[in-house]
Amino acid sequence: MLVLGLDPGLALTGWALVEGERGRLRLREAGCLRTAAGSPEASRLLDLSDQADALLGRSGAQAVAVERLFFSRNVTTAMAVSQARGVLLCSVARHRMELAEYTPGEVKQAVTGSGAADKRQVARMVRLILGQEVPLSPDDLTDACAVGICHQHSRGLLRALAASRL
Repeated sequence: MLVLGLDPGLALTGWALVEGERGRLRLREAGCLRTAAGSPEASRLLDLSDQADALLGRSGAQAVAVERLFFSRNVTTAMAVSQARGVLLCSVARHRMELAEYTPGEVKQAVTGSGAADKRQVARMVRLILGQEVPLSPDDLTDACAVGICHQHSRGLLRALAASRL
C-alpha cells in the first residue's frame, strides 16, 4: 500500500509517499509544499489547498496519514498550523481518500519505540526504517516520513490482529 504522510504547516507542509510491500517500507518520493511568507493569510491557504490538490491527484496514494495538532505555547503558530491542517483535511476529503490521524507521541512511538523521542532520534530511525538517505532537513519532510511509517505500522498491526481472530 502507498501512504501519503503529511506534516502540516502554513509556511511549509512536509509530505512523503511511503510504500509498504512484503513487510518492507521504502520512500518513493518526498518534498515540501511551500507558501510565500508575507502574502495574505487567505492567499497562502488557497495556495496550500491548490498544491495539496495537485499532490493528491498525482500521488497514487491509497491512504493519507496526517499528524494531529499538539498544543503549543505559541498561539500564533498553533493557529496557522491548525488552519493549514484544516485545508489539508478538506483536500483529502475532496479526493475521497482514506484518512488516518496520529498524535506526535503516537508517531514517535511507532518509529522509535518511545513517545518521548527527540527529533534527532526520529530522523535517525526514519533513515534506518526506509533504508536509504532521507534528507535531514527540513524537519517537516522527516516528520512526514515518520507519519507515513506510523500508518504503515498501524495497518500491519491491525492486519495481524484480524488474522489472529480467525
